[in-house]
Amino acid sequence: MVEDSSAQRISRLTPLKAVLDLIDARVAAVTPRRGPLAQAAGRTLAADVVPLLLPAVPIALRDGIAVEAAALADANSYAPVSLDGTSRRVDAGEPMPERTNAVLPLDAVVQRGEHGEALAPIGAGEGILVAGADATPETLLRSAGERLRAIDVAVMTAAHMTAALFRAPRIGVACASADMSPTIEAAVGILTAAVEAAGGEVVDGSRKPGGIEAALADGRADTVIAVGGTGSGRRDKAVATLARHGRVEVHGIAVSPGETAGFGFVGQKPVLLVPGRLDAALAVWLLIGRHLVAKLAGGRVEDSSAKLRLKRKVTSTIGLTELVPVSCAGGMAEPLGSGYLSLAALARSDGWIVVPADSEGFMEGTPIAVRPWL
Repeated sequence: MVEDSSAQRISRLTPLKAVLDLIDARVAAVTPRRGPLAQAAGRTLAADVVPLLLPAVPIALRDGIAVEAAALADANSYAPVSLDGTSRRVDAGEPMPERTNAVLPLDAVVQRGEHGEALAPIGAGEGILVAGADATPETLLRSAGERLRAIDVAVMTAAHMTAALFRAPRIGVACASADMSPTIEAAVGILTAAVEAAGGEVVDGSRKPGGIEAALADGRADTVIAVGGTGSGRRDKAVATLARHGRVEVHGIAVSPGETAGFGFVGQKPVLLVPGRLDAALAVWLLIGRHLVAKLAGGRVEDSSAKLRLKRKVTSTIGLTELVPVSCAGGMAEPLGSGYLSLAALARSDGWIVVPADSEGFMEGTPIAVRPWL
């Protein structure tokens, strides 16, 4: 048999840390833009969110009668105290009248002719929100580099804010395979969803075979994630295509699954080459892709995890960073596979764990951080 000298070949596996260090050294955050809060939701903030003094003056927290508390110190149902001229009816949210410092509930007042009488005492400050109690300019609501959550949008709206300065990297997600198989389509689809969930903006979710060519030439994209064609198959051309348009920095990364992944640049635009297998595409996104998007956004990977104990041991090869799916029940995490992750294993899993490159694995009962999928 004649060897195909044109096939893409991996000469060595580059450690994951070296790839992440390369991204940190060579990839810059995109230019921020200002937009309405609805547009900024889910994006990475490019500036601290600094509120005004809120409220600017004391306001009523409830409907009632604004009073001066000391004047009602002796009030009770047997000896009501007449409300003086400073007292007046207020609704929740209204500024407090001068010389008042509490809001007496309506059920603690009885009307006698044209005058009201207090049936109970009240402490100074009750029923009011003092100036600055909600927020002050000295306290940040959110910091630059943090993602803008739904609760943040609600808080900012209540704080009379309408816009934010944020970064939303434009990501081209494309098919680099010669064929659009169901597996490639699944990988492109989930990476498109993952990019959006990470605060990126997909500018080309091309599912056309060979879509990598158009994606690399698209001037709108800040980066390209190309799916498929990273191996040494007869029709695998993703690495060669990147080399023709720009520069391949890495082909072959020490992660499992996903060893055939690659990374490089077209000009200053970073390009991540993702294997076409669904399990490998997921692993490369979780271990590398979201780090790349976070760097472009000027933020960091925001991970949530639960600490569970392993139901059985996990073994791994030194030098290889391995992603392992797990199912969770009864405070335990059960590993469901390694190397090749079957569709059944992915479907049964509740999340994933990572075995670092310097570890041979974990013993049964080891506390381990379980991260959710997307």
